[in-house]
Amino acid sequence: MTIGVIGAGAWGTALAQVLASDGSDVTIWAREPELVREINAQHTNSLYLPSAALSAKIVATASLGDFAAIRTVLAVVPAQFLSGVLAELPHGGGRDLVLCAKGIEASTGRLMAEVAVQAAPDARLAVLSGPTFAHEVADGLPTAVTLACSGGEAQWDRLAGQIARAAFRPYYSDDIVGAEIGGAVKNVLAIACGVVDGLGLGQNARAALIARGYAEMLRFGSARGARPETLAGLCGLGDLVLTCSSTSSRNFSLGKALGEGQSAQEALSGKSSVAEGAATAPVLAKLAEEARIDMPIVDAVRRLLAGEAPARKVVDDLLSRPLRSEQERDG
Repeated sequence: MTIGVIGAGAWGTALAQVLASDGSDVTIWAREPELVREINAQHTNSLYLPSAALSAKIVATASLGDFAAIRTVLAVVPAQFLSGVLAELPHGGGRDLVLCAKGIEASTGRLMAEVAVQAAPDARLAVLSGPTFAHEVADGLPTAVTLACSGGEAQWDRLAGQIARAAFRPYYSDDIVGAEIGGAVKNVLAIACGVVDGLGLGQNARAALIARGYAEMLRFGSARGARPETLAGLCGLGDLVLTCSSTSSRNFSLGKALGEGQSAQEALSGKSSVAEGAATAPVLAKLAEEARIDMPIVDAVRRLLAGEAPARKVVDDLLSRPLRSEQERDG
């Protein structure tokens, strides 16, 4: 049985590599014809994951028509492009579509599952999310993720056997919303932690920001119907801790550059990979404001990306907020 991966960025390529590690056939879609040729001829992806020697079981294509008969497909394109790509995917037959992008559609405020329901209405949706650096997954290092299934345990039983590998361990959830919110919000908070690092504010400040950012994630998740225990798991707190602690995170690296004095335009220019938090921050801040959910760290990142204030001023504004109980729901 062939498994499909739509998107040959670092994460899509890493997932293809781990899926092929047991000898499974994997078809991966890339928009760039030259990357398709490289993967098929050289078994490398020098553009997005140069460290990996790819399995010969991975076959690349530039045509989504080649996915027509594939019954399990992982969608790993950036969040802002998911709708357009799924519109090109042949439909029919009710395949399992596993969403692996972490973000909120900037133009509509929709989570990825909401995008997919409209763009691929016949698909059985699942969400794969968790603390994952692509290069570690591709290298076969131990990784645990959340696999949230809209079809409950029946879908989980079907997908777990296809996706689990010796060093890649999925854990079941039926909380699609929680899995998506954890992944989307943590990207924005990782930018904030990078700012703290870029400003040289120390480990104490970063730990405090992670804790207060997690409180914002819980508030937003609760308002959208996510379960707290989901956000306390791999796809929430686990992913938050990872991406807020290392320059291997694209979002953390973006924040670090902002803290060191670069503008958002300078920090984002010339990058082949996508820092999803940059697109998510403005729409997340808007959704929070409309719902009267207090998310000061998220709004601080929005202000910084918009060029409304320099990094030091944004941090000073956060530090000057009124003192209050740590458990107050309004932050």
